[in-house]
Parts: sequence; C-alpha cells; structure tokens
Amino acid sequence: MANFIKNIFLFVSLLQLVGCGVKKSMADRPDISGIETIDTVRTAHDSTHFSLGNNNLIKNKYGIWELYIEGNALERGLANGSLTQDLIHKQENAFMGKIDELVPSQTYQSFLKKMISWFNRKMYLHVTEEYKEEIYGVSRFGLKKYDEFAPAYVRMLYFHGAHDIGHALKDLMLVGCTSFAAWDKKTADGELLLGRNFDFYAGDEFSEEKIVSFVNPDSGYKFMSYSWGGMIGVVSGMNEKGVSVTINAGKSKIPLIAKTPVTLVAREILQYAANTNEAIEIAKKREVFVSEAIMVGSAEERKAILIEVSPKNFGVYEVENQDELVCSNHFQSEAYAEDQRNLKTIEESHSAYRYERMQELLEEKNKLTPEKAAAVLRNKNGLHGENIGYGNEKAINQLLAHHGIIFKPEENQVWISANPYQLGAFVAYDLDEVFARFEQGNVEKSVANAEKTIPEDEFVHSENFKKYEEFRKLSYEVFNAISAEETISEDKIQHLKQLNPHFWKAYYLAGAYYFQQKDYKKAIIDLKQAKRREISSVPEEEEVEKLLKQSYRKI
Repeated sequence: MANFIKNIFLFVSLLQLVGCGVKKSMADRPDISGIETIDTVRTAHDSTHFSLGNNNLIKNKYGIWELYIEGNALERGLANGSLTQDLIHKQENAFMGKIDELVPSQTYQSFLKKMISWFNRKMYLHVTEEYKEEIYGVSRFGLKKYDEFAPAYVRMLYFHGAHDIGHALKDLMLVGCTSFAAWDKKTADGELLLGRNFDFYAGDEFSEEKIVSFVNPDSGYKFMSYSWGGMIGVVSGMNEKGVSVTINAGKSKIPLIAKTPVTLVAREILQYAANTNEAIEIAKKREVFVSEAIMVGSAEERKAILIEVSPKNFGVYEVENQDELVCSNHFQSEAYAEDQRNLKTIEESHSAYRYERMQELLEEKNKLTPEKAAAVLRNKNGLHGENIGYGNEKAINQLLAHHGIIFKPEENQVWISANPYQLGAFVAYDLDEVFARFEQGNVEKSVANAEKTIPEDEFVHSENFKKYEEFRKLSYEVFNAISAEETISEDKIQHLKQLNPHFWKAYYLAGAYYFQQKDYKKAIIDLKQAKRREISSVPEEEEVEKLLKQSYRKI
C-alpha cells in the first residue's frame, strides 16, 4: 500500500507539469453538426426487441443480442447508444463497480481520476474524427451518475483503451488468447478457416450480455464484430470482403501514455481493408501503446497473416509453403527475433505451450471443418491429451473466455459462441443474408442461421463442469481469506482440492492458506502436490518453490 500511495502522489505531481494537456483532452469534442435532426427515440417492441428507423436490436434464443446499425458515424453512434443503452449501463456498472471494489476510498478514487486523465491525455490525438463522432453518439446514453468520474464522452473514449490496459496488466496474471488459420490441404474443402478464443476476463457480469454487431457504414465496407455494450472497437470480426480480424496480446511494458487503442486499429482494418496489404498499410499509420498481434484472414488471397505491432516496433509474419498459421501471445516475425521481452515471454509464459498444443490439435483434427474448429477451441487438455486440470492457462480452453469465434471468409460465414465461455452453441451467421435482411427492414426475429449452428458442448451438462464452477467460486473465497488473513473451514480447503484434483492451483491455494495459518507441515504437503502437476508458467513455478522453501525453513 505504501508503494501504491507513493506512485499515486508521483502521478499527481506530474499532473502539475502537463495540466494543459489534460485540459485539452477533457475539452476536445468531435464535430456533431446536425445532431439535433437525428432521431434517437427507440421503439420497444418487447423486452428483447428494439428498433430505431432501420436500426435494430434483437435478443436470440441463445442469449446473444443482434445489433444492426447504419448511416454516418454520428448516426451509427446515436442508434447504437439508443438501442443498447440498457446493455451499456450494465457494462458501465460492472466496470465502475470493479473500481469501487478495488479502490473503495473516495480520496484514492479522486487521485485515480487524475491519474487516468493524465494517462489518456494524448488519446484524442490518435483517434480518427469518424470514430470520435461514433463514440460521442454512443456516449449520449451513458449513465449520468458516473459523469463525476469523467464526462460521458471522455469516459467512453477511456473505455476503448481499457482492453489495452487490461492486457498490459494481464501480463502479470499471464492470461492469453489463442488463434489459428488453416487453408488448402488443412481444411476439408480447401477454403480458408480461422478460429480464436478471446480469453479476456473482467468478471462474470462483464460477460453476461454479448452483442454481435452488424455495421453498415456510409463509407468503407459492411462488417460484423462480437463484443459488448458501448464498444465500437473490434476484438473479433469480419467484413463483407471476407477480411477477418482478431487480436492477441503480446508482452508489453505497463504503458505510461495512451495512444491509439488497438481495438480501433482492428476496427479500421475491418471497415477499410479488402486484403492483407491494405490491412498492413492501415496498421502502419497508427501508433499503439501496447504490443498486440493482429491476425488478418483474407478471402481474396486465401491466406492469413500476423501484423505484430508495439509502441516501438512493427512486423509482419507470413508462413511460406505452409497452409496453417498459429498465434498465441508471443511474436513470430523477424522484427521481434531479438526482442528480449518477447524472448522472455516464450521462455517463461504458457504462450509457447499453447502454441504447440494448438499445432498438435490441428494435426489431430485433420481436414478442418467449422465443427472440428469448435472442438479445437473447446479442448481443455494439455499436450498429448494430458489432464492438467480445469482452468489451467496452458489449455486452449481455459474456461474463462469472453467468446470463441470461427470464420469462413470465402463464404462470408461466421460462428460465435454463446455462454458459457466457448462451450455454448456456436451460432452461425451468413453475412450476405444478414445484411440483405436488415437492409430490407422490418426484421422481427433472429438473423442467425439455425441449420448451420453448432450445438453446445455436452461438457456443460456434466458433473465435472458443475464441480469446476463450484471450484472457481470457492477458489476466490480461499484467495480472499488468504489476502485478508482470515480463517476458513478445513472442509472447504479439502473440498477445493477434491473439486479440481488435477489442477496445480487448487493445491497451491491450499498450501498458501496453511502457510498463512502457520501450519507449515500441511503447507508442505499441498505445495509438493502442486509441484507434481502442470504449473502454468515459470514465475508461478518459482512462486510455488519459494513458498515451499519458506515452509521448510519455518519447521
């Protein structure tokens, strides 16, 4: 806490030096000429269907919201905000509620507001006017009660950089996404097929309401993306030209100033690129503030590439004489061959393990189809099929993903996962059919393709899944007890291990609890059990070993 307070005051001191920049950032607004002539009153047909002119929002039977918006940037933003206002409010409450939980003190929250405004003071210079207008339209429907933290427009702009900050901090927690592309001999019909898990976890509430957006802009290409309320950036999406985009975090320093959020770079590629060369040129124009691998699939070229961006470097990775591309959380292009941070990621994190596991699964699931791709994304085992425990970050399916997604660009088809994680049904959409239906107007039911939807994973009905969900909740309870130096019943500690017996973290938490309770013999027993299992990363192995040695010394 002492270091935390020291850092806060350091930031506040720096504010005095850059106050002018903060004021400019807070005051900047896009051109909103003509806003008073745009209709913003939605029609509620029922609790799962809203419309505004030709714009539409429908909740399908899988719990996914299907959003269609059209027009210029301001029109799209206002329609988006009006139709999804309830979902935006839920995301804002979840996000701001997390801040209240982590920083309950009003005094510290005041410092935090100043820190955030200082950090984001240059962001407005790196976001295009088009996207600022769209974000402004959305922001008109933000919750007023959070205006004290930051005005709605500024707050929504900040939210678009939250993904980048989240991934920079996730470096410490070592959570990562995995994606692949296959074509020619690797797929059943020779066509390009891509899949990815978006392992971005910000709490259960954050992932409850998901939105698949179908955007028909007045400039550029029509596209779809899958995310959440208030987000106009893209984490997973595909356009009408068969260009798909997904993003995977790379190893980053904790950034000191925000520039272009990577989700807006991905959005620009989807809206304006028809092939990989155009995607590269767009990415080159933008300055980012974290490291990210952008996988771009192209129907026109029947291939996929990785655009690897960071604040001080840029690389493009293409496979030669191969028909498969795998991406986890380390960079592969020549530009990063000697990058020490990237080399450390390969050596110490679980990125290389997941990369190898994905290659193994793609070999096993020869001649990929969308159904086989879903099975790959849902796989919970380690290398060679080893049981490494549910929730292990070395698995392709870490049982925390916001979503899984599959693209078939040459046919303009996409499959998106319903809750929970990537275990729910992969709901199918044909982009040509979807946009044709919405442009005709009067859409009153889901635009999903029921015939091509991939059924949910049977694992969701299993006893093991119930145990995992119970384990997840109990592990938080044990972790909080350790942090607060409180006691918890012996039955709960034993039950924690029984619920997920192959997972190293179950034993580590038990050992850490016993250590905190000064029961060092029991701590040693459980920490030795943790060491016998597949630990997710080198730093975590070192933490287990460190606590084990300390336990021996205490006896």
